[in-house]
Amino acid sequence: MQPEDKGRVAVVGAGLMGHGIALQFALGGREVWLNDLTEEALRRAAANIRTSLGMLQTVGLVGSDAAERAMDRIHTESSLDKAVSGAGLVIEAVFEDLSLKRGVFKQLDAISAGSSILASNTSSFMTSQLAPGTKRPDKIVVANWWNPPYLLPLVEVVPGPETAGQTVDTLCGILSAIGKSPVVLRKESLGFIGNRMQFALLREAVSIVEQGIASAEDVDTVVKTSFGRRLSVAGPLEVFDVAGWDTITAIVDQLFPEIDRSARTPDVLREMVDRGDLGLKSGKGFYSWTEESAASVRQRIARALATLEGLSRGDA
Repeated sequence: MQPEDKGRVAVVGAGLMGHGIALQFALGGREVWLNDLTEEALRRAAANIRTSLGMLQTVGLVGSDAAERAMDRIHTESSLDKAVSGAGLVIEAVFEDLSLKRGVFKQLDAISAGSSILASNTSSFMTSQLAPGTKRPDKIVVANWWNPPYLLPLVEVVPGPETAGQTVDTLCGILSAIGKSPVVLRKESLGFIGNRMQFALLREAVSIVEQGIASAEDVDTVVKTSFGRRLSVAGPLEVFDVAGWDTITAIVDQLFPEIDRSARTPDVLREMVDRGDLGLKSGKGFYSWTEESAASVRQRIARALATLEGLSRGDA
């Protein structure tokens, strides 16, 4: 076990989230060791990082020199021991499977510096589910990034019952220093903050389609052309504070009884999955997808998020 290097970060798992998290740390000036099981996975991750850097340069968020420096700070390593050795912060970003994550945390606990913080990028599990079996529950914490990590500022920091306050403060300081906006939950909660609200919206959106009230396209159009735009600059509690809670309560009295409150997974989603209609990855979900339309929506989302990021920095 090597001594901790407070400036070194290791990211375990080089997939969709892992490579993006590594990129954000590198853009923030940190040396990053990105780990995955195979050299092929690491080559794909490096290619995805270069693509993301290219997009960031195109929209003016990153200069060519900064992009080159960021790329130089990212080191790929298939050996977990070598990647983690000496890292002051280790972020686990493997597949969302509790037994897999627990196994990774036991390994990290055994091979990383005893003072290192071990954080999970999980969006499904709580810190208290990951800490058992480790000898440092005070240094275990969830840090849930949002995709893409280099464009969305939020990181939800979720301490467990045994997580030390110093661990939380140190992690939040590191995140703030690289341009993130950490939010600390006061207690553990399944789904944290963002997913609880996001999936409440999803439940109602699917219900509207399932009941035949509107098409999937019209549901999405309503969100994109009305309150979705407003929510990018003001949260729901801010918005309704402005509107006035007397007005909002009158609407709540009428509307809440009609909103979907079911605890079951909607039939329409089960049926889609059973048919193999998994969305973009299979070519069909609520929408039909081609390679061209898939690339177009990805680019549209990335460019819009990049524009918002530029505005928040005062760059546009």
